[in-house]
Amino acid sequence: MGVIFGAILVNSLSFTQKEDLFYYLSQFFGQVSENNMASSQDMFVQSAAHNIKYIAVIWILGISVIGLPVILILLFLKGVVVGFTVGFLVNQMGWSGFLLSFVSILPQNILIVPVFIVIAAMAVSLSIKMIRRIFLKQSREPLKPFVYRYLYSFITAVIFLVAAGAVEAYLSPPLMKSVVSLLSK
Repeated sequence: MGVIFGAILVNSLSFTQKEDLFYYLSQFFGQVSENNMASSQDMFVQSAAHNIKYIAVIWILGISVIGLPVILILLFLKGVVVGFTVGFLVNQMGWSGFLLSFVSILPQNILIVPVFIVIAAMAVSLSIKMIRRIFLKQSREPLKPFVYRYLYSFITAVIFLVAAGAVEAYLSPPLMKSVVSLLSK
């Protein structure tokens, strides 16, 4: 839903807002074609750290009883960002924007999106189990095994997000550069 909402959100921008965003995007593509980007190592650290912090917040909210709605909102917002980015590129650049989205956004998000969905689903599940146990006094099954699986899933998610950060830092920029140079011909 977030991806669809983000794509629709592009159409609600005014002409001036679209022009401003496209101006900054054009400057970025100019820097990409001149190979004037941040170092791959810096991009890797920043990407991995950002995504790990994001799922850490979701993970912690899963342990708390009140975190249930916030988990869903955070997952929705992540989808909105991806949908808006792809929607804006396609809206402004047509097939060229689709191709740029394909090489710059898709590779790392093949790993990131499923990780976010799995962690959010487990967080919601744990939160619901805790709500049932505390407020409804329905469940007497032990939480300890589920919490251990929850911790294991977080560690596994971190490994996948580090891999996604490597894809974003080391694979996407060369692909993006080749597509930008191809499109500028």
